[in-house]
Amino acid sequence: MSPTPQRLQITAANPDPALLDLPWQVPLEDWPAETLAALPRGISRHIVRFVRLSGRVIAVKEIGETVAYREYELLRQLDRIDVPSVVPVGVITGRRDPDGEPLEAVLITEHLQFSLPYRSLFSQSLRPDTATRLIDALAVLLVRLHLAGFYWGDVSLSNTLFRRDAETFAAYLVDAETGDLHDRLTDGQREYDLEVARVNIIGELMDLQAGEFLEEDVDAVAIGNALADRYRELWRALTETESFGYGERWRVQARIDRLNDLGFDVGELDITTDVDGTSVQIQPKVVDAGHHSRRLMRLTGLDVQENQARRLLNDLDEYRAATDRQREDEAFVAHDWLTEVFEPAVRSVPKDLRRKLEPAQVFHELLDHRWYLSQQQGRDVPMPEVVKSYVRNILPTRPDEDAILGIQSGDLRDTDLLPRVDEDEIIG
Repeated sequence: MSPTPQRLQITAANPDPALLDLPWQVPLEDWPAETLAALPRGISRHIVRFVRLSGRVIAVKEIGETVAYREYELLRQLDRIDVPSVVPVGVITGRRDPDGEPLEAVLITEHLQFSLPYRSLFSQSLRPDTATRLIDALAVLLVRLHLAGFYWGDVSLSNTLFRRDAETFAAYLVDAETGDLHDRLTDGQREYDLEVARVNIIGELMDLQAGEFLEEDVDAVAIGNALADRYRELWRALTETESFGYGERWRVQARIDRLNDLGFDVGELDITTDVDGTSVQIQPKVVDAGHHSRRLMRLTGLDVQENQARRLLNDLDEYRAATDRQREDEAFVAHDWLTEVFEPAVRSVPKDLRRKLEPAQVFHELLDHRWYLSQQQGRDVPMPEVVKSYVRNILPTRPDEDAILGIQSGDLRDTDLLPRVDEDEIIG
């Protein structure tokens, strides 16, 4: 008896013909190891696998058809409004096994390059304040989502991916199936999302402690509460109305500068005066994240995380002062910094080590290493010397892909805690 043919329905904005070559007639849990990319997975209520496809890696999640289409559309909307989230590739329905039994639909997203789930981060030797830095990143993400009118419904570390951003992390939404997009969220919706986040995070951190991946003396409840405090502090800074006397109009620019320091641009500011014109009220109406990253992109074309951009811009300012070019056009100086400082330093890293970290993160670590060497040697160490020392003594000590490629992909489960791996999406 011949296998029952499939009638696949592929919904995708830019469908890749190579999708047809994947074994859709096999339940995702049983996909052959040679098809899979051995990358760390977080906890998920669904079966999720990473797959090599046309020189990249995609994430494939088995999920109900209705939910798959809904999440696909939500992720597309979030992508259009530039909210940090995984990029949707498509939905595939109509799957059947060789006996003709229906299989669940799948949602396909791009794997977020250089990202890791929180459980894998805690399986590494990271600084003791890692949990706090992850919470800060999640608070910023939640504020950005709420400003865009997105109600998450299931905020947690498990539903988030993290990328290094200088000394901090940047958080990305990876699971939107419980979410909903509105023109504006009510205070009740925001507070409910925040409470769900607080409770989930406390539980996740306690779970890490039970698995001995987090020190027992870490107060999980305090960290969960800190998320709510950080969120409310940032929300007030971005949205609250500020009043002052008419003669203190300088405070308008001060408010804008303060928001810029937080990494946000003010797209629209509502300014009103009272009847007799003796006092002024200001309230940001439109704020957009990415102040420093947009500035760096405009000057150099580099597309990096916000805190990486802040660090690189600081080095650009130092370069401008050291070359006595403060009065020259900033764009010309930025071009010279890019070609004389940034690009030579990054290109000096051997090819076999370049996939360990993003170029901007490598340059950030080079700046740290330069400071360390200069303090140690009592002189300003030139960048070429810094690169040689960093490549010789620091970068090679990072565990490489072999730490995970030695594991059979088919033996991996969604709850596996995996050793540290290179933070790149392409394996092999």
